Amino acid sequence: MKNKFLTSNPRVVSFVSNWFHHMIMRRVKHGKWLGKPIVKFPEDLMVLQEIIWETRPDTIIECGTKYGGSALLMASILDQISKGKIITIDNKNRGELKHPRINYITGNSLEQDIRPDGETMVVLDSDHSYTHVLHELEKYAPMVTKGQYLIVEDTTYSSQYEGGGPAKAVSEFLKNHKEFEIDRNREKFLITMNRGGYLKRLNI
Repeated sequence: MKNKFLTSNPRVVSFVSNWFHHMIMRRVKHGKWLGKPIVKFPEDLMVLQEIIWETRPDTIIECGTKYGGSALLMASILDQISKGKIITIDNKNRGELKHPRINYITGNSLEQDIRPDGETMVVLDSDHSYTHVLHELEKYAPMVTKGQYLIVEDTTYSSQYEGGGPAKAVSEFLKNHKEFEIDRNREKFLITMNRGGYLKRLNI
């Protein structure tokens, strides 16, 4: 009975979620890749590199550059497979991000005219409000090619964000987009910021 109370009481769930989110952010905020901060779980970075290695996209679109660490990590993996480019978008330019595979765009992700080449993968990690994420999903999902991934970040801690955040946006999006499915195999390390957010484009 006690466990049932704890998991069904919104105030308790909110408190625990907020505390856990605070502790998690303390864990990840000091990580760097090639000198640039990268605010992601190591487990999710491992999954990210596995996806890129396996699917070998020609274009990766990243909405939410932040400090640039994840863009540099993805570019480094593309270097290893000798193909591909990164288009990374953020409404705030936080400094130089030099790499021959990276095109850094400053602006709102919803206002960009992006025309990717070849096999395309998308990572959404900008404004985490429900409305913004849902609009990003509708805008960028059609760019994802069959067999590639649409990764929606920070779904695990959606209670932190307006309107239900990324998790609710994914739930609404999937109701009308059967060409995508959640790939639970990408949650194999159990610890993830993107639970239910690894969406694979099916061959339909």
